[in-house]
Amino acid sequence: MTDLPYASEAARRRTFAIISHPDAGKTTLTEHLLQAAGAIHLAGQVRARGENRRTSSDWMRIERERGISVSSSVMTFNYQNLIFNLLDTPGHEDFSEDTYRTLTAADSAVMVLDAAKGIEPQTLKLFEVCRLRDIPILTFINKMDREALDPLELMDEISDKLALDVSPMQWPAGSGKRFRGVQDLQNNTFLPFEAKTGAEPSRRLNLEDSQMDGFLPDGQREELSEAAELASEASPTFNLKSYREGHLTPVYFGSALRHFGVIELLDALATHAPDPRHTKAQTNGQETVIAPGVAQTSGFVFKVQANMDPNHRDRVAFTRLASGKFRRNMKLKTTSGKVMSINSPIMFFAQDRGIAEEAYAGDVIGIPNHGTLRVGDSLSESGKIQFAGIPNFAPELLRRARPRDPMKAKHLRKALQSLAEEGVTQLFKPIIGADMILGAVGQLQIEVTAERIAEEYKLDVIFEVSPWSVARWVSAADKTDLENFMDKHKMQMAQDVDGDPVFLGKTPWEIGYAQEKFPKINFMNTKER
Repeated sequence: MTDLPYASEAARRRTFAIISHPDAGKTTLTEHLLQAAGAIHLAGQVRARGENRRTSSDWMRIERERGISVSSSVMTFNYQNLIFNLLDTPGHEDFSEDTYRTLTAADSAVMVLDAAKGIEPQTLKLFEVCRLRDIPILTFINKMDREALDPLELMDEISDKLALDVSPMQWPAGSGKRFRGVQDLQNNTFLPFEAKTGAEPSRRLNLEDSQMDGFLPDGQREELSEAAELASEASPTFNLKSYREGHLTPVYFGSALRHFGVIELLDALATHAPDPRHTKAQTNGQETVIAPGVAQTSGFVFKVQANMDPNHRDRVAFTRLASGKFRRNMKLKTTSGKVMSINSPIMFFAQDRGIAEEAYAGDVIGIPNHGTLRVGDSLSESGKIQFAGIPNFAPELLRRARPRDPMKAKHLRKALQSLAEEGVTQLFKPIIGADMILGAVGQLQIEVTAERIAEEYKLDVIFEVSPWSVARWVSAADKTDLENFMDKHKMQMAQDVDGDPVFLGKTPWEIGYAQEKFPKINFMNTKER
């Protein structure tokens, strides 16, 4: 049953993620979106020096030092009587699993492209994740104040590589030093590229305004007119239904660093981005769909973060609400029957936080806990709603972890387990021996893990080459078949952080050989949590 007040509150929410290849300007755009909404007064510059190197979304020390995002963060802000939940994702491919988990909580995405580079490899990977979930994508082509590819070439690349219909909402007048602004193709106005002091919107000029000659000299006016007409004729008209179904992407142009086009992008999100969607789930073992406006409060954990506040050794479960109205101090149950009284729920602004007195479907709240909640857990008032699981992916790097001080082995295991529960890395404990095998997507993930262990747990860890290079979760329809397989391969069997069996191989060939010899065993490179 849908409760109208809950449904109307949910309809005010816009929960979106920002995805891009590293260095496309994602974090800069995030900062300027917050400034445009009035959430902050001065946007941080990622490449600034010393004390000026601060951004609201990059809150870990390694992020500030390297100028990259390595952990998803959440920022909630108000704009145009709507409530936005911005999910800032890591751009680096080594943290693609964190990005995937975050996208499970998003209703739409903003894809940021570098105007000089177009579609880059990581952009393509992240887009495929969006496509798997039918997440609608709005495209922002950034850095137009630098030399850029031809806009028509960029449109063709998006269309060809992403198999999306492309509908430009604006058309740029030049790029680099010749960049003069953009023509709004929806209402035939011109937004001149001018120096701005903050979050104010760009001026809009009528195309016939005499001031246009001052902005578009030397024939650029005719050039823009012809290019905009060609773009409009060659591209499909924007269709809201097609966009929200994930078939079409509207395209905007600008420069996040110069705050040009940012407030127009925010207006587009307010107008076009979908409100919270229906969520697939199981209730009492039956497939169902949970509507945002139903009375029962429910949600799922898509991320766990420890030590956001190093002074308090906290552990917070990021929970996307799927339905109902959440109230502080209410009790929610997990599907395993655990009852949680949520007394200090958190609303996020990057690392800053405040107590959430109430929240609705689409909102992201933080639930402080001491290991009770894990990634993929479902919460509801009845405890009977189970949302679709969040997958883990088989790691591409395996490293053996040991403390420099052998007396600290127990402490290191606890630290690695905590980080594995967050989803930062994966941890495998061989059935025989005391090894701790760390699983990661890439080398930067291992470096971040080492730095966090040193900073948060005061431990010096060494990561050595492991005898294993491939890990696969194993299962079988018949429990006896699995037990026989594990008994014959004790030296290669391990358990993950959830206690599930994992087969470790020296080479991919070894995995293939085992599959051939034991056809009743399933060797899986993904596992739902």
